[in-house]
Amino acid sequence: MMRIDVISAVPDSLISPLNTSILKRAQERKKVEILVHNLRDYAYDKHKQIDDKPFGGGAGMLLKPEPFFECIERLLNERKYDHIIFPTPGGKFYDQKMANNFSLKENLLIIAGHYKGIDDRVREKFATDEISIGRYVLTGGEIAAWIIIDSVVRLIPGVLNDSESALNDSLMDGDIIEAPYYTRPAEYKGLKMPEVLLSGHEKKIKDWKEEQSKILTEKWKKINNLE
Repeated sequence: MMRIDVISAVPDSLISPLNTSILKRAQERKKVEILVHNLRDYAYDKHKQIDDKPFGGGAGMLLKPEPFFECIERLLNERKYDHIIFPTPGGKFYDQKMANNFSLKENLLIIAGHYKGIDDRVREKFATDEISIGRYVLTGGEIAAWIIIDSVVRLIPGVLNDSESALNDSLMDGDIIEAPYYTRPAEYKGLKMPEVLLSGHEKKIKDWKEEQSKILTEKWKKINNLE
């Protein structure tokens, strides 16, 4: 069973997303164990302070290094982690290939920042993978952690009911976008689904899906300047 640990200054923000839908089912089926560690539990001064002003000035507050070191070192004494993931705007862009790789591992640790960020000595000492989920800034690393966890856990065999669902998703087989899907009713408010999907002709449907996938992939590459 895979284990994923997350260190957070605001662990309550992860309670709902990590206990809903597929992630909830995966934990109930004993496919993954997800533990969220409250950073304040590792702040040993009487005020449980976990943040402070940055040296050199500037707006915002930084998360202090001591609680992270305390928590991470305790976890490392208990087990070896395949990856210690640090979500950061300066990291490598996250993609399906990385998710596939993480899904094959046994133990993952995610360090979630908050406020202005984390004292950089935490990254320097512990991070094995620095990951960015996009060219924008979030309130905290908890959102990035959730995205990484969701993208990884759904790939674990036995998590999804349909064993082929994840394998056929967009971007699973390189930079390829899936063809569009339709369901009942065949016509809704004047909008009709493609007739070929009602034909029952397997080869024609397969050819249509391949052509639509090619069109959508080319469009996706163009709008994202990937050509």
